[in-house]
Amino acid sequence: MSLLASPLLPGSAPDGQPMTLGVMGGGQLGRMFVHAAQAMGYATAVLDPDPASPAGLVSHYHIRTSYTDAAGLAQLAACSAAITTEFENVPADALRTLAALRRVSPGAAAVAIAQDRAAEKAHFGRCGVACAPYAEIHTAADLAQVADDLLPGILKTARMGYDGKGQVRVSDRAALAAAWADLGQVPCLLEKMLPLALECSVIVARGTDGAMVNFPVQRNLHREGILAVTEVFEGNLPAALAAQAIAGARAVAQGLDYVGVLCVEFFVLSDGSLVVNEIAPRPHNSGHYTQNACDLSQFDLQVRTLAHLPLTQPRQHSPAVMLNLLGDLWGRSSPESLPDWAAVLALPGTHLHLYGKQQARPGRKMGHLNVTGATPEQVRVTALRAAEILGVAAF
Repeated sequence: MSLLASPLLPGSAPDGQPMTLGVMGGGQLGRMFVHAAQAMGYATAVLDPDPASPAGLVSHYHIRTSYTDAAGLAQLAACSAAITTEFENVPADALRTLAALRRVSPGAAAVAIAQDRAAEKAHFGRCGVACAPYAEIHTAADLAQVADDLLPGILKTARMGYDGKGQVRVSDRAALAAAWADLGQVPCLLEKMLPLALECSVIVARGTDGAMVNFPVQRNLHREGILAVTEVFEGNLPAALAAQAIAGARAVAQGLDYVGVLCVEFFVLSDGSLVVNEIAPRPHNSGHYTQNACDLSQFDLQVRTLAHLPLTQPRQHSPAVMLNLLGDLWGRSSPESLPDWAAVLALPGTHLHLYGKQQARPGRKMGHLNVTGATPEQVRVTALRAAEILGVAAF
């Protein structure tokens, strides 16, 4: 059996050294992938230009080049048996280059779709998963032909948008024209603004053999476009709605012939209906609770899909709430002050995960706090107390 088809077992490299798994990107998701891979006995390699990247600081190898540097890509391929990515804006062409040398998951074609909102929407349509009504805007003529019933809406850049970036709410045609000009008249999508009740997401993992597993539906709260809170426990959403979200997420992954961990984000509308928002071809902030509330984390499954190891359905053993920790929490009483971690960790069932970032800035993701317990009520009370200590808004 060839190396490309066979499982990559820890410690099974021909030279007797630990098998090395590579990752494009050195942020916090890469760091947590590295930790999961190392816990299973793999060596790891990170390609990221930042010498202080969170993943690079804890990896066996850190290749400090741009994501399109030919020498860097060759070096990553030379030392890695398989390669994944930790954020969706890694150039798809770089993944294609790597795939000619090593197994890569997710593949460049799937990542390219996630990088282009128009291609993403078209894929949802092919999969039969409903999304918000929209129009593509490439030219002034497209702008003039936008249907009246798409306003008010949200104008989104077709590429390079995340955490609410590249998005502008527009109420009428004048605001739409001004927003498109402010965005540099780049290709955009205008999405009809729908009456939103809440947001949720589903994380699936799919192997090369088509085997697929999923985590429970995650109920999410965003503030200023950034995920703030995730709650996951039985009954957090009506059972029929949760089943619909899971079926939709699996259809999206199946339609992509996806290999790896994929997050599919949904809107629940005020009438109880469900529409898909977007996909993230990687582990996701809303899945961080899996590190402490499940028998397998989303990062464990990322390792398994990359290494072609068996996928087993993960089991959530504890209700959970995840609080995102942004740089706004640092330096509140003085420039050097830290959040009161001691008071937070004195609460039962709290699990602190910091990302090793050297500088805190407002809006920057510095870590997260997972809260687990015996009942949803207990977990929620503890999480609200932790939020109060930290100065995070209640939920």
